[in-house]
Amino acid sequence: MFTSNEIAADGYLPARGVWERYGVTSTSLYRWLADEKSDFPHPVYIGRFRYWKIADLLAWEASRPSVGAPAGAARTRASRGK
Repeated sequence: MFTSNEIAADGYLPARGVWERYGVTSTSLYRWLADEKSDFPHPVYIGRFRYWKIADLLAWEASRPSVGAPAGAARTRASRGK
């Protein structure tokens, strides 16, 4: 969830907030945006600065698979007898 100091008053998050939220660098963010297969939301430009709509980021997060063990990890351990 976003904390109050991460949320811009108008419901937008600046690029630095997006980097920090997802633990990526500006280069990773650039790659996500350049990848045509990626469904990462595109920013709104205000001057030369990028801002993401918080609602778009939350929708993107909701569409992602939940974090956990990779598919088949439990079967692999079971087949080894652990």
